[in-house]
Amino acid sequence: MPYLAIKTNVKLSPDQRKELLRDASQTVSTRLGKPEKYVMISYTHCADMSFAGSDAPLAYLELKSIGLPEAETATLANTLSQLLALHMPVHASRVYIEFSSAERHLWGWNSGTF
Repeated sequence: MPYLAIKTNVKLSPDQRKELLRDASQTVSTRLGKPEKYVMISYTHCADMSFAGSDAPLAYLELKSIGLPEAETATLANTLSQLLALHMPVHASRVYIEFSSAERHLWGWNSGTF
């Protein structure tokens, strides 16, 4: 049920993408206390992105989950920024992260909802 979307102007090789997706899945699972079998991660390379008038490396992340703990968003922001820094040259000051918590009846899976 957790979904992390990573959109960035940093192009990664197939092996780098695979490693990022694997590490992000484990990180989200651990930090949210959710089974990894429910975690979905996506990486999208968007060549045409700008932040603060510059096309220097940047990223926009969306983390959605049922019951996303509001009190943990600052810690999650730090954790996700560090994760990105391990995999690509994006400074935390060039990362926006949107957090959203979904209600169970608004999250579909396996022909139903949670």
